[in-house]
Amino acid sequence: MSSKNTKLLVQAAAIAAVYVVLTMVFAPISFGEIQVRVSEALTILPFFTPAAIPGLFVGCLVGNILGGAILPDIIFGSLATLIGAVFSWMLRKNRYLVPVPPIVSNTVIVPLVLRFGYGINLPIPMMMFTVGIGEVISCGVIGLILLFALEKAVGKSGIFSTV
Repeated sequence: MSSKNTKLLVQAAAIAAVYVVLTMVFAPISFGEIQVRVSEALTILPFFTPAAIPGLFVGCLVGNILGGAILPDIIFGSLATLIGAVFSWMLRKNRYLVPVPPIVSNTVIVPLVLRFGYGINLPIPMMMFTVGIGEVISCGVIGLILLFALEKAVGKSGIFSTV
């Protein structure tokens, strides 16, 4: 295994671990029809490294399992984060667009999981609104603050590879 592959693997594992820890620490607000999953702020990390794509997916998967989510949530909630991460990587040329894909994918997918997986009988558009607001807070606000802070730090430390 090359040193570049090792670096990407370590980055992915670290991102997954931080995602899981943040999900568990903020568990009371990480799940449900009204949620602000603070760990979703990490979805800006594809701006810095492609390792964030598998890292975010695995972190969400493990976080959902440890959080007691049902199988459809584990699968489709994690896929929503994966879709968001892939498209964030594709939009990395414009830092302001990086948070948009996870906001959109989670706003569309999570309410469907809440309705059809958990049987929450609220109107889907209302759950899209509440989940969407939570995603805007976590990805759009906290995530962009994190992106700008890391952007300043990365130039000095080189902890991420910008591929």
